[in-house]
Amino acid sequence: MRYVLSAVLAVVMMAAAPAYPHIGDRWQGEVSVEVVSALGTTLLAIPHKDLWKGDTRIIKKFLEAKKGENYGIVIRNMTPERIGVVVSVDGRNIISGKRSELRSTEDMYLVNSYDQGRYDGWRTDNDTVHKFYFTEPGDSYSIRTFNDASAMGVIAVAVYREKDRPQARNEITKRESAPAAPSTGSAERSKSLSSRDEAAGTGFGERQYSPIFRVAFEPERVPAQNTLVKYEWRDVLCRKGILNCGVVTGNRLWDENGYAPYPPEHRGN
Repeated sequence: MRYVLSAVLAVVMMAAAPAYPHIGDRWQGEVSVEVVSALGTTLLAIPHKDLWKGDTRIIKKFLEAKKGENYGIVIRNMTPERIGVVVSVDGRNIISGKRSELRSTEDMYLVNSYDQGRYDGWRTDNDTVHKFYFTEPGDSYSIRTFNDASAMGVIAVAVYREKDRPQARNEITKRESAPAAPSTGSAERSKSLSSRDEAAGTGFGERQYSPIFRVAFEPERVPAQNTLVKYEWRDVLCRKGILNCGVVTGNRLWDENGYAPYPPEHRGN
């Protein structure tokens, strides 16, 4: 039996939403992923793609990153079943630090039905995370610790439904230490880092109290939903045409200069 993490203090109960029945093998529920500031304000995200690949819904977005800003990842589960979520930042699992392929065998958090979870940093033990913040790639946790730029600037969440289990569920909790982040092989360290200069990354910030416990959960093999958020600096989004950053012209009927001006060459008397 697998155990997943439940962030006790980070989960907030939400008002009940209508149930979403299963139709065929596809999941009709709604699980939203938002990136928020330290104060909880949702950061600007620009939809990019929303499609199905097999039985997995793929959602892709762009996000404007602001250098030095702390952020959190909020996952809202608006379905009648609990889910397991594998969360990756810059290609590293935020619980274990291991290279993430968003697979069901990875460490994941649990979000109960009609609940939400907020994840603010890299987990270093049962009670501690180190805060996420937007930074240059050279200062990112992924490069400083693993020299890995293979998924720089991507926040990824894979949502897994639970396999069928007996009616009576004994929820077993145990205090276990999250696995230590491993070292990587030489092949990974030799990845090309030529695109570092203009990319954004996520740093390993200040400590934050964030207790968790382990809960029995058996995920399905294939995720029901993958959400990928590519975060970039504003000038990069402008250059790529993701944001419209053209010169803003004034309103022809909104003169803020006050009184009527003198005509050219008039002496003003």
